[in-house]
Amino acid sequence: MSTHTTAYLPRAVPPAVLAELRVADDAGRALAPYPATDGGHPLRCCLRPSAPGERIALVSYAPLRRWALATGAEPGAYDEQGPVFIHAEDCGGPAPSGTYPFERAGALRTVRRYDAAGRIVGGRLLELPEAPGEGFDEAFAEAFADPAVALVHVRAVEYGCFHFEVRRA
Repeated sequence: MSTHTTAYLPRAVPPAVLAELRVADDAGRALAPYPATDGGHPLRCCLRPSAPGERIALVSYAPLRRWALATGAEPGAYDEQGPVFIHAEDCGGPAPSGTYPFERAGALRTVRRYDAAGRIVGGRLLELPEAPGEGFDEAFAEAFADPAVALVHVRAVEYGCFHFEVRRA
């Protein structure tokens, strides 16, 4: 267990958005819940791995599109959607942990930087070091050193899945 305290706030999928995704996802598909057999699925509603037997669903989510709707940004072709796991029912969101979600030494992540218009203004491949939280802190500090960066998305390299978002304070 990490003793590192996060320097940046990892954001889960917001509760109002989760309510919508549990009816129809961002690709228009109805929710199709199932029990997690072995657990370990990265849940974007509460930013933790699933446990065996929990009712979860794999939904299509467009995080940049949702942010753009709230801010008036126009991401254009950078608007993308992809698969994320969520609880099939309300779970109450993330519990404060002081760590970044899904941190594991050696894991590969992309840290994509977006400006206020929703355009990609850079990114970085990040192999999480032995102290994964410190690796995330460094990547976020680097991203937000550019005044044009409004938010960053962390994604898994292997599947391209959105993991979480961090916004400029």
